[in-house]
Amino acid sequence: MKRVILSVMSAALATALLSTPAVAADKEAKKSDKDGWKQLFDGKDTSQWRGYKATSFPAKGWRVENGTLRHVAGEGGGDLITVDKFGDFELRFDWKVSPGANSGVIYRVTEDHNASYETGPEYQVLDDSKHGDGKNPKTSAAALYALIACNAEKELKPVGEWNKARIVVKGNQAEHWLNKKKVVEYQWGGSETQKLISESKFKGMPGFAKNSSGHICLQDHGDDVWFRNIKIRTF
Repeated sequence: MKRVILSVMSAALATALLSTPAVAADKEAKKSDKDGWKQLFDGKDTSQWRGYKATSFPAKGWRVENGTLRHVAGEGGGDLITVDKFGDFELRFDWKVSPGANSGVIYRVTEDHNASYETGPEYQVLDDSKHGDGKNPKTSAAALYALIACNAEKELKPVGEWNKARIVVKGNQAEHWLNKKKVVEYQWGGSETQKLISESKFKGMPGFAKNSSGHICLQDHGDDVWFRNIKIRTF
């Protein structure tokens, strides 16, 4: 009888462990209904997202999995963008990557050009330890991709663990946060920022960082990446 009871308890424990990510995500999501927060992904619903230059959510590449929004390596699907556009906002989300993986969250994106990165700056999502971009501070995780490196406050979780992120754009002030610490700060449209852009890979993109509002974009860079607890509020 003891063996039967232990077996049942073990099975119950295994089930609980498997369901924990989704339950945790749901609890966090429910907290976001207050203080002007808009839920962009609650662990189940993808209605706030569509493909870049598409009218619906991709049929492949992106999937809901254990309360997360996952991009599956090698399945394609393209970039995801929000249905709505946002001007001044605070975006919060959790992210994690597989070993060597690369992705990003791009903001104030429009569909006037071939790719999302031609208009929107990027919060880099990356495995710094194994991806080549991790060797360059300006292209490492949480950096303003290819423009501004994170400061000394940066604390990145190991691959496979969740990182908490924030992007804040208010007026001409823009910030990247990683695990409760502000790691990047810059002036949207400021002279120093424009100089950095003119010396970067974006110098030939006339629409880059020019829009006062746009879509939030989750980048398909071909790798396994997970997002959860995605919410936004506007100012």
